[in-house]
Amino acid sequence: MRTSEYVSFDGVGLAQLMADGEVTPAEVETAAREAAQAVDPRINAIVETWPADDAPVPGSTPLAGVPFLIKDIAVAMAGRRTELGSRLARGNVAGADSSLMRRFRRAGLVTFGRTATPEMAYSITTEPLLYGATRNPWDLRLSAGGSSGGAGAAVAAGVVPIAHATDAAGSLRIPAACNGLFGLKPTRGRVSMGPGADEVFNGLAVHGSVSRTVRDSAALLDQIRGPEPGDPYFAQQPSRPYAQEVTRPPGPLRIGVLAQAWGGRRTTPPVADALSRTVRLLESLGHRVEEAEVGLGADWEEFVLANARLMTANLTAQVDEVAAALGRPVDASTLEPPTLAAYHYGQRVSGAQFVTALTMRNRVARSLARYFGAYDVLLTPTLPELPVPLGTYAEDAQALDGLGWIDRLNDRSPFTMAFNVAGTPAMSVPVTADAGTGLPVGMQFAAGHGLEGRLFRLAGQLEQASPWSGRTPAVWAGGPAGP
Repeated sequence: MRTSEYVSFDGVGLAQLMADGEVTPAEVETAAREAAQAVDPRINAIVETWPADDAPVPGSTPLAGVPFLIKDIAVAMAGRRTELGSRLARGNVAGADSSLMRRFRRAGLVTFGRTATPEMAYSITTEPLLYGATRNPWDLRLSAGGSSGGAGAAVAAGVVPIAHATDAAGSLRIPAACNGLFGLKPTRGRVSMGPGADEVFNGLAVHGSVSRTVRDSAALLDQIRGPEPGDPYFAQQPSRPYAQEVTRPPGPLRIGVLAQAWGGRRTTPPVADALSRTVRLLESLGHRVEEAEVGLGADWEEFVLANARLMTANLTAQVDEVAAALGRPVDASTLEPPTLAAYHYGQRVSGAQFVTALTMRNRVARSLARYFGAYDVLLTPTLPELPVPLGTYAEDAQALDGLGWIDRLNDRSPFTMAFNVAGTPAMSVPVTADAGTGLPVGMQFAAGHGLEGRLFRLAGQLEQASPWSGRTPAVWAGGPAGP
């Protein structure tokens, strides 16, 4: 299988070829490795590759034999390094598979490497000191987003059709938007975080994926959803597989539009124009679309402060655990300035302040739930601006404390985190592109708790009405850069 042929299929399509005997899993894996060799020196999305240790049975699952990459955080593969994008965890090797890794294996995925993440996944751009910046395949001067930026860049450039991602504040949806991909953040409790983790960032973080087609994301979520014994959260299982939802009509939906974000950052003209075009497309498909005023349940300053306390206190505990396990100091030799500042900020968060922050989480969840009673779906831009140049987030970062860093991230991505706090599903869809630059623009759609099926139906309709599979970036394994 030539690389140019490999990149023309999504994961479900590749799996079907293998099930039909038209190509072997070994040939598909070879094509994926050739794709990685062709593009990764330019985008720096992959931290490490290794020999695959699973032998999938073609046809045994909808994704059996599909090449796959895991993120360098939040998932453990026995005998493989997981370094959290940090010098603090350099060389750390997992002793056993996490629950999610076991599910990836059962899905028949051929996991042959790990993708880059910012240190401790604590940024929305992927520029760690440990392995260097990941570059956007659409324009190498730009950020690929974060914290699943390595996954986003690798999928966009054609290395794999789908890759593991996580999302605690937009970390899955932001790279999807920056790289022209589909990415759905599931409901809290949909995918287990166990067994080593309880409720990452107090339930703000979830597992998911970024992909080039909606059906790939649906097929993977079908394979990994469901609780493990002892999980602190539970999401009711869907009545039918998500893979079936993609081809079902969503019916006419009432969609509320939030064009300007909480917090005051204005949506830039290119993104506002893309939003307007998306609204017109939705109306042409029979949906009722109207402007909505969505109350957050907290003022912006309180929202940022509470999330800073939750996230930095969690970070501090994680850093202390890693440092103790590996016998390393917690200082500038092991942590980057924003992470170290957040660590020290978290040390000062009191128990009472932490509980107050959880109360804010409850208010936001209940406030947004009321709007999902009035609207079937909420629509916002995923980001208020186009992908930013590398280095943008690092400007004057050494002068920021932990609160200042969280404020900066929320300011640059003001639409995403509310749905992490509320625990509801949200997806970024590459409905359109910027007319001036050709850069992808992601649109975020959110639904009520447990309603991923509704989002998949809508995403499938949008993919048919405004296909994005033909849009490929400048760095593309199937193009001139490929074999």
